[in-house]
Amino acid sequence: MKNVLTAGAALLLSTSIVSAGGVERAAPSVALLYEDGNYLEFSLGYVSPEVSGTQAIPAGPGSPAGSDSGDIADEYWQLGLGYKNDLTDRLSLAVILDEPIGAGVEYADDTTYLYGGGNGASGSTATIDSLGLTTILNYKLPNNINVYGGLRAIQTSGEVVLFNGYEMSTSTETDYGYLVGAGWERPEIAARVSLTYHSEVTHDFDADENGASTEFSTTIPQSVTLEGQTGIAADTLLFGSIRWVDWTEFDISPTNFGLAGGGSLVDYSDDTVTYNIGVGRRFNETWSGAVTAGFEAENGGFSGNLGPTDGNRSLGVALTHTKDAVRITGGVRYIWIGDAETEAPGALGAPDGTTFGEFEDNSGWAAGLRVAYNF
Repeated sequence: MKNVLTAGAALLLSTSIVSAGGVERAAPSVALLYEDGNYLEFSLGYVSPEVSGTQAIPAGPGSPAGSDSGDIADEYWQLGLGYKNDLTDRLSLAVILDEPIGAGVEYADDTTYLYGGGNGASGSTATIDSLGLTTILNYKLPNNINVYGGLRAIQTSGEVVLFNGYEMSTSTETDYGYLVGAGWERPEIAARVSLTYHSEVTHDFDADENGASTEFSTTIPQSVTLEGQTGIAADTLLFGSIRWVDWTEFDISPTNFGLAGGGSLVDYSDDTVTYNIGVGRRFNETWSGAVTAGFEAENGGFSGNLGPTDGNRSLGVALTHTKDAVRITGGVRYIWIGDAETEAPGALGAPDGTTFGEFEDNSGWAAGLRVAYNF
């Protein structure tokens, strides 16, 4: 029961959404450490968010109050690979390839919303791309306890174009962090719990700001993840996770943008805690399914104009087909994206704390496919 049901659980819990917990797109999991024997998995996800808002105050004659931003969130694909090998009876090695952070924001060229193209040469856009590689060594101690640790490499780059003519692109940087954790399991009742700490990873970027060469640093924040599951009846599994991320440490502040009074392109005033819970059920030797619910509280205050969301709620379902050593899981997830407000730019002359954009009633959906093989 343990391996059959957790395939669907892991798929749904690892499919993130736009700006869920800052710019996180793939919440790391150590579930593959508990797979029996050697294990290989491939996952593919597709996420389609819709985020739009209206302008609360005028920003000049060409940008009246009530201007619609249009849908500013780009759809995207996610790829993931995982491999686990038993080196000895007690020691195993795992390798995980993922896309840990990302962003895709695009204000339309023709909207009169301030950040759209109706007030400049083109609409504002922002992208962040990343690739992560994690290696983990896991050691089984007596009494069903295991300890693990490893290294994590993250490669990141980004670009921004704003309606007022500001452009910035970064170098592609690869930097390193680590993870440590411990777990406990009782396979006979499909029970286990693990606690994992991921360190921060700091990038020192070379940047091109409108032709000028500058430098700045950005930190991908530290995090703590608690994952657990237990059998609650025959062929029935309860599972979930709690994840804290130190998003107040994340800040994108290119040098010349800040000197010109722009402050930060992206920053966060609060950390996030994300909760997921689900139930899995094995129907027979071939088919099993899972349902999940997720919650991330709204922090309030202002969100950035390049990420106007605040918290989320989600519901998901997954179905797994097992044939010999191969498991194929498909899942879908619907997300209610939390309402957010953005603050009026200082250049408009509005008092501090003036609401500029109101982003409400937004949502998204995600779909994923995972193929797993035990050998």
